[in-house]
Order: sequence, then structure tokens, then C-alpha cells
Amino acid sequence: MASGFFALLDDIGALMDDVAVLSKVTTKKTAGILGDDLAVNAEKASGFVSSREIPVLWAITKGSFLNKLIILPIAFLLSAFLPAAVTIILILGGIYLAFEGAEKIVEYVFPHEHKTETVDVTEELSEEAILELEKSKVKSAIITDFILSVEIVIIALGAVLEQTLLLQIIVVSIVAIIATVGVYGIVALIVRMDDFGLKLVAKSNGKGFMHGFGTVLVSALPYVIKSLSVIGTIALLLVSGGIFAHNLDFFHDILTSWPAMLKEFLIGLVVGILAVLVFKAVLWVIGVVKG
Repeated sequence: MASGFFALLDDIGALMDDVAVLSKVTTKKTAGILGDDLAVNAEKASGFVSSREIPVLWAITKGSFLNKLIILPIAFLLSAFLPAAVTIILILGGIYLAFEGAEKIVEYVFPHEHKTETVDVTEELSEEAILELEKSKVKSAIITDFILSVEIVIIALGAVLEQTLLLQIIVVSIVAIIATVGVYGIVALIVRMDDFGLKLVAKSNGKGFMHGFGTVLVSALPYVIKSLSVIGTIALLLVSGGIFAHNLDFFHDILTSWPAMLKEFLIGLVVGILAVLVFKAVLWVIGVVKG
């Protein structure tokens, strides 16, 4: 009886060791997407009245957890009964990531005007209008989170696809929770950074270290968000290139003498540019047909 109990403890200990190792590996593989996820959500959670930023962010976070509750069971069912579908979805997700990263670079190199709606920030909005604006931005952020969550879950699942279903469920669930808590925790710090800086400036009497540090925090916010966007773009191409290099023999066998990071970035960039060209061509054909 006692030996059976200790054997059970030993099995649990071995399972936890496997979970820890695999969680570390899968977290590294999904970390690339988190820069883009962080930049997108920081942008969507900012721009509100200071008192509403955290409630809005909390609403987005709850939506993100709901997204994971929808995505995870479907992913595990596919892994159990149709594992080939996971690889297919992983590659399709890689094409999407490459497209998104390359599109940002193309837009930067060949900028074009966007039709944007201008909002008069001096206009007094009613409470109903403010709540409607919040709901709209929260809904948009949750939809974006759903797409990124699918990518995170599939990439994490692809990293442990050869493991038992139990390990897959535990590891991918841990990664999904870490991704949500980590991203939105950091976003909360970012969107409150300027408010914290203003408080430091207010308490500094216009001089000293507190005043200088507070001023830096206030002025640094837009640059932090912009830098996250750049890092996220690079990460998208690296992650997508890694997906192709590790799951498609053609990409795995080319540029073998190149550093892995440079090879994966180049693969992601080339596939992404091709995806952008195909997308633009389809839009042009649709425009011709309609015209």
C-alpha cells in the first residue's frame, strides 16, 4: 500500500518535471507573437479617460480568457482525433503571421493614405456615447485577441504534439494562461505609465529627480508602444519562418549554413511578401470584376 502511494508520488513528480520542461520550451516558441499581441492591446487599451483605462482593460482580459476557453477544447479535440489538422492550421497560421509582418514592412516602405475618421477630442461626449465607444474598442480588441490566441495555442500545441494528450492539455493550458496574464499585466503597466509620471511631476514641485523621471515616463509612452510594434513585426516574421522551417522539408533543407534566426527571418519575409502580393492581386481582380 505504502509503496503504491510513493510510486504515485514519483509519477506525479515525473509528470511535473515534464510539464516544467515542456512549458519552458513552448513559452519560448510562442514568445515571438507576444510582442505583437502586447503592442496591439496596448494601443487598443489606451486613449481613454484615465479612470476608465483599467476597467476597459479588465473587460478585454475577461474576453481573452473566454477566447481561451473556446479555443483550447477545440485544439485538444483536433490533437486527439485529427492531429494532422494541427500541423495544417499551424502552417496556415504561419502564412497569416508572415503576411501581417510583411504587410507592415511594405506599408512602411510604400506608405499610402488611409481614410480615417477624425474625432473632435474637445467635444463633450454623453455617458452613453462614452460607453458605446468603450464597447466598440473592447469588442475589436477581443476579436484581435481571438486571432492571436488561436496562433499562440496552435504553436504551443505543435511544440508538444508528440507528447501524451494529458501533457498537451496541461502544458498548452499553462502557456495560454501565462500569455493572457503576462500580456495584459504588462499592458496595464504601460497604459498607466503616463499617469504615474504625471503624479510624480505633480509631487516634485517642478524640480529634482521625481520631476525628471515623471517627465520621461509621460513622454516615453508613445515611443514604447511604437517600439513594441517594431519588435512585434520582427517577431512575427521570425515565428512564421520558424514554423515553415520546422514543418516543411523544403524550407528545412535550404540555407542550412545560415544562422537559424537569420534564415527564419528571411523565410518569413519572403513568404509574407508573396502572401501580400497574392492578397493585393485578389483585391485588384475583385475590383476589376466589380468595375
